[in-house]
Amino acid sequence: MEKEKEPIREASEEVSRHFKTLIDTRDLDSLNQMQNLILGRLQDSNAVLSHFNEYSENCFTEVSGDFSRNTRILKSMKSDLDYIFQKLRSMKSRILATYPDAFPDDSEREVLDRRPDLELPQ
Repeated sequence: MEKEKEPIREASEEVSRHFKTLIDTRDLDSLNQMQNLILGRLQDSNAVLSHFNEYSENCFTEVSGDFSRNTRILKSMKSDLDYIFQKLRSMKSRILATYPDAFPDDSEREVLDRRPDLELPQ
């Protein structure tokens, strides 16, 4: 079995020697140096991005509770304001039914509720 591997080893060494004559060793050294430089830069970039991701995750963890709480507060405020505007419209319609001249024209009716509906897509 060792005798079978010997000719293969000699053939591969011969091919290797011929291959080395095709390529200049200075070019190989230059390519190796460039690859090492690029590797270093990529490792530095990876370290910076890993640090940034950790920092971003910590920041998000700190503010996510505030975001959730503020979102609940805003939804509650919207619900309260919807109720208030509904009551105002109801009161105005009752006033108009009782006192038709209470509001001079219909233009003021539109002024009371010109806020956009934030739940509808724009």
